[in-house]
Amino acid sequence: MPLPEPAGAVIVFDGVCVLCNGWVAFLLRHDRRGRYRYAAMQSDAGRALLASHGLDPDDPASFLLVERDVGAQPRISTESDAIRRVLAGLGGSWRVAHLVALVPRPLRDAAYRWLARNRYRWFGRHEACSVPAPEHRQRFL
Repeated sequence: MPLPEPAGAVIVFDGVCVLCNGWVAFLLRHDRRGRYRYAAMQSDAGRALLASHGLDPDDPASFLLVERDVGAQPRISTESDAIRRVLAGLGGSWRVAHLVALVPRPLRDAAYRWLARNRYRWFGRHEACSVPAPEHRQRFL
């Protein structure tokens, strides 16, 4: 049974990837407005979000941003577009990340996929998903 999608912005990330966990830690530090919520792709919520948007829940290269306003269709971003939108969504000087869109998407996504294919080898992986700190638990699905 699919889980209902929450309103707001949800990032689905690889919960066992050291690089991905570092990315989430970075976002938790810089997202002062608490805009983003998080779901590890290994969790029921993460798997449901990936599957409902046509991504393979068993593909650790998947990265998904779902932006949903109440009553509106969700805006779905993947790969380099998702990273660009997440950074720009932090506001302030982070909005300059939209300039990445000047690079053709096939090139950006090829670079993303190259990093995604090699991230375990370069950065490592955890045996299991990390447990969020108590002050951040409400931001995880």
